[in-house]
Amino acid sequence: MEQLALIVFLVTYAGVAIGGIPGLALDRTGIALLGAIAMVVAKVLNTRQAFDAIDTSTILLLYALMVISAQFKLSGFYTRVAVRLTGLMARPRLFLLAVMAAAGLLSAFLTNDIICLAFTPILCAAILEVKLNPVPFLIGLAAASNIGSAATMIGNPQNMLLGQVGRLSFLDFSRFCLPPVLVSLAGAYGILLWLYRKQLPACHDNFRSPDRAYPAFSRHQTAKGLAVVLVLVALFLTRLPRELSAIALAGFLLCSRRMKTRSLLGLVDWHLITLFCSLFIVMAGVAAVRLPQHLMSGLAEQGLSLDRVWHLTGLSALLSNLVSNVPAVMLLVKFLDPLQPLQWIVTALASTFAGNLITIGSIANLIVIESAREYGVRIRFGEHARAGVPITIFSLLTIVIWLG
Repeated sequence: MEQLALIVFLVTYAGVAIGGIPGLALDRTGIALLGAIAMVVAKVLNTRQAFDAIDTSTILLLYALMVISAQFKLSGFYTRVAVRLTGLMARPRLFLLAVMAAAGLLSAFLTNDIICLAFTPILCAAILEVKLNPVPFLIGLAAASNIGSAATMIGNPQNMLLGQVGRLSFLDFSRFCLPPVLVSLAGAYGILLWLYRKQLPACHDNFRSPDRAYPAFSRHQTAKGLAVVLVLVALFLTRLPRELSAIALAGFLLCSRRMKTRSLLGLVDWHLITLFCSLFIVMAGVAAVRLPQHLMSGLAEQGLSLDRVWHLTGLSALLSNLVSNVPAVMLLVKFLDPLQPLQWIVTALASTFAGNLITIGSIANLIVIESAREYGVRIRFGEHARAGVPITIFSLLTIVIWLG
């Protein structure tokens, strides 16, 4: 039984890390789902144990926030902000600062992946039209989205998981996370300015604009979405269950005369939700045979301590780049002390900041790279790493200095 659980776990996490299985059209979600099925088929878990392993409060919160983010996309809010930012292109350094500030701020309260998905096409078309080099602006967009999403408990999926499972205070979480986030954003901007100091005004001639239809801006629907976010944050400061507050407000948004239910729910990332559910089951399977405990005991014998900020920061960053940040947090959450909120906050910051290291470190990076490719813009692995590595090292150091 223990050997079967170990094999399923290793194959699942290896597949998630690689992103697929050679010869098959499986992605990370498909691999995780097969891993969850294998845990039940191999009788490591029964069906009831598998369903009980899923943290429904985290899934509900994630689902509700996706519906709220869909409201902003359909209202044309993201498009309006991106278009307004392009008005600063005559001053490239200020334009880069504005793009990163906007991406960081919006990602703190809305899904960073959707920010990148909405901004990238508009920025690419506008930047290339005036013959600027789009690469520093696009790397800045991805980096700022990753960093900014760490500022709150609802900025990204791994933060939601840590906040729900660890029962963390929304206000305390942001109070600890906001300073390193702001310093990291400033550092990322400075690093990009230095690296591209001679290239920001460079010419780029490989422009081609595919046909795209952007949502028309609706002031009423945007105001409705903003009001919901404000109410949501206010409710998060109370003792009401966060997932119930969020799902109730998502239900309110569905009661619309203009926004079709199918349109709103069509923007929910069902693949990500399936990935979460599957990884909950996989981790429950290996926990049932105490494999993670044996692993952490071995690391502890080598001197690793989760009580040391720099140990936990390094471990979170390493795992996040080996298997991506959500699976890494799924693994680490079993060993974080509920009585030590600092451990949960360090894990949230480190796993999120580590996403900037290389192109596969976060989904936001991949969204920007793939969307930009449609415009003839190639952001190669080495080009991204040239900026991503120093940005990540600087960001991780801010965690150790601030919280260590």
